[in-house]
Amino acid sequence: MTPGQTDPWTVAVIVALALITVLTRAFFFISSKPWNLPHWAQRGLQYAPIAALAAVIVPEVLMAQGQFITTWQDARLFAVLAGAGWFYWRHGQGQAVLGTIVAGMLVYLPLHLVWNW
Repeated sequence: MTPGQTDPWTVAVIVALALITVLTRAFFFISSKPWNLPHWAQRGLQYAPIAALAAVIVPEVLMAQGQFITTWQDARLFAVLAGAGWFYWRHGQGQAVLGTIVAGMLVYLPLHLVWNW
């Protein structure tokens, strides 16, 4: 193959994945009847956003460069505690999520930037 040419297998895989993506996304529109998820599936989907958030946040807080942190002098730990404390203190009073972020960052930034934790 000369430079600039694409391998036929690569093209075939890209086309196949595009077709699969279109088919799976359009599957619900193809049917003439409305689709209803079972009650257990609807309940399970309520937890999907928090599960996805936890899957992203927890490793970021507990690990550094692929290894578990081994010291308590990590600014992320104290920022999480401050954010969680704010959230539970202000829960249900509006602006709890924004306050959680602000409280966590107010603790994180001085510890990380000033004391190099």
